[in-house]
Amino acid sequence: MQDKEEERSLVNVENKLKKDGFSQDFTVVNGRLQTIGNTSEKSYAANEVTIVDFYRFEGESNPDDMSILYALEANDGVRGTISSAYGTYGDSDALEFLTQVETLGKNLDKKHK
Repeated sequence: MQDKEEERSLVNVENKLKKDGFSQDFTVVNGRLQTIGNTSEKSYAANEVTIVDFYRFEGESNPDDMSILYALEANDGVRGTISSAYGTYGDSDALEFLTQVETLGKNLDKKHK
């Protein structure tokens, strides 16, 4: 379980991103980024996605309580977030997909404020 301060920080960041248009929740299914909760689910290959920003959250009492939140934009303008535990407990499918996005030359663009 994450430290309460860390939870508040993660919630604050998620709320700010939603206000800034990153309203879609994403997951990775069969090597593709997929929208969650829409009646018309969309999916994207790694070369159709850009990492706009990312945030790491570390648990103070337990180094295993780490997570990372990515702000993503797809080539059709859909913007949203995906989060994963970091390290040993990470979602290997999501981390592998995001590594592919970075490897394809989609370097992090920290323009998001």
